[in-house]
Amino acid sequence: MAQVVGFIGLGIMGRPMAKNLLKAGYPLVVHSRSQGPVQELVGAGAKAASTPRDVAAQSDVVILMLPNSPDVELVALGHDGLIEGAKRGQLLADMSTISPLVSQKVGKALAAKGVRMLDAPVSGGEKGAIDAALSIMVGGEKADFEAALPIFQAMGKTITHLGPLGAGGFTKLANQIIVAVNLTALGEALTLARKAGLDRALTLKALGGGLAGSKCLEQKTPNYVGGTYNPGFKIDLHFKDLGLIMESSRALGVPLPCTAVVQELFNAMRVKGKGGLDHSGVITLLEELAGVPEKS
Repeated sequence: MAQVVGFIGLGIMGRPMAKNLLKAGYPLVVHSRSQGPVQELVGAGAKAASTPRDVAAQSDVVILMLPNSPDVELVALGHDGLIEGAKRGQLLADMSTISPLVSQKVGKALAAKGVRMLDAPVSGGEKGAIDAALSIMVGGEKADFEAALPIFQAMGKTITHLGPLGAGGFTKLANQIIVAVNLTALGEALTLARKAGLDRALTLKALGGGLAGSKCLEQKTPNYVGGTYNPGFKIDLHFKDLGLIMESSRALGVPLPCTAVVQELFNAMRVKGKGGLDHSGVITLLEELAGVPEKS
């Protein structure tokens, strides 16, 4: 019989990830602050739980997909949290992007209850979540990784064990540097091309066929061509990740000059009330600075 999987956090990424677990045949217990996605999953065959504690009490493996470090701490260690319903031998896979130091803190607290933990943040955006094509970056004990691998395979394609607990989080922060800088570079390049009178769709086609091509360019082309930036991953969330990156860089003594500039551009987007846009929407700030219209 398949392990019962608990899933907490049914946002833009979590909802399709949970749906893919149902499609793979896993019995699913779900909990989220918003009841709409919970009811949607229940309609697809999942069972609802009223608290994280209830999720833990009913599950063999628990997955978290939450916005930030404080959310994970609260769900895992707070009142009615996972720790209160935990069972010895249970496995927690936190797929959120949070501080690796917080992952280690939570893991230590849960270990006292006999709960094993993996940090397993993901990359691939909403499309990757929907297509079960995520890159999953995992830290924790190798045996725990191997135990969770079939579950990860229902949600992702590139699944890598990177080292002890926290290693997944540090890898995801490195990923988020590349994505944020890439999207900003794309924004600058496409703004330059527009100001020169070039057609945006043709420009993207040409760039995508050479060394400048990237997953970012490929996935975000519809946004750039349509001039619409509905969130697959919000500016607000990427700005949060940039804060974690800079915090870690200072702790480790790693100067990140390009990332620091990008962080301020993302901050400017939030100040302008555009934090809810997709992170590719940073181009709208660059277009405004250059005095060109947003839409192609």
